[in-house]
Amino acid sequence: QVQLVESGGGLVQTGGSLRLSCATSGSIFSFNTMGWYRQAPGKQRELVARITRGGITNYADSVKGRFAITRDVAKSTVYLQMNSLKPEDTAVYYCNADRVGGDYWGQGTQVTVSS
Repeated sequence: QVQLVESGGGLVQTGGSLRLSCATSGSIFSFNTMGWYRQAPGKQRELVARITRGGITNYADSVKGRFAITRDVAKSTVYLQMNSLKPEDTAVYYCNADRVGGDYWGQGTQVTVSS
């Protein structure tokens, strides 16, 4: 059974930084992609960033140049480094992993950016 365990959320001031971690129970190469989504109150869940098995990354326009998704294969962990945070980045952030036959989600971690 796939488990995705997120950590690293919290409260930060505008302009600050946070790093989210998503640890999986298996090899990250077992997934086609791993990524981060977020959902703000009253809004739909949206893609923030993702990385393919081959290492290709893509980002939402709103976070390009500020956020970076990376991975540590040995630790089976994907990270989201978030810099220059803005109040509009406030949301619950979810880790996602997908492969043939399955789409998996973490429990979510709250990120709050104060103005």
